[in-house]
This record gives sequence, structure tokens and C-alpha cells, in this order.
Amino acid sequence: MELATLVKDIHRLNHELERLERKYGIMSATFYEWYGSGEEPADDAWVLDFEKWAGLYEVLCDRQRAYSEALKTIRRQKIPFNQVLRPVAV
Repeated sequence: MELATLVKDIHRLNHELERLERKYGIMSATFYEWYGSGEEPADDAWVLDFEKWAGLYEVLCDRQRAYSEALKTIRRQKIPFNQVLRPVAV
């Protein structure tokens, strides 16, 4: 996956996660740790949000790993920075 695509995905995911963080008052990493413990939500109405939140967080972590790996490859191949940077359509 291209760096620009990864950056776009990461920003989109962060936007969605921020909405959930504001709604429930905790950061995604904290939520995900709790969610992974298997404890049930206090309100059944939260279940769908929590499933979505966990999924979005997992995808974010995956995209961040992919971004880091892509950068390692670029560095290993000694690709000049000016060949990596380029404006993209927003």
C-alpha cells in the first residue's frame, strides 16, 4: 500500500476513533484493553458502538504497522526523501 494511502486511512480512522473517544470519555487504547478483557458493556445499546470501535482500532493499528514497515523499506533502500514526498489530492 502506498504511503499516501496509508496516511489518508490513518487520518480517517483517527477521526472516527476520536468521535467515539469523545462520546464515551476514554482513549481508544484504554477502551481496547478493557474490551479485550471480555467484560460486558454497562448498556446493551453500546454493543454496536463497541464492536465498531474495536474494529476501527484494530485497522488503525494495522495501518500504523504498515506505515512503519513501508518507511523501514524506504530507509533500507536508501530512497531519497525528495522522491518520497509529493503533494497528493485531498
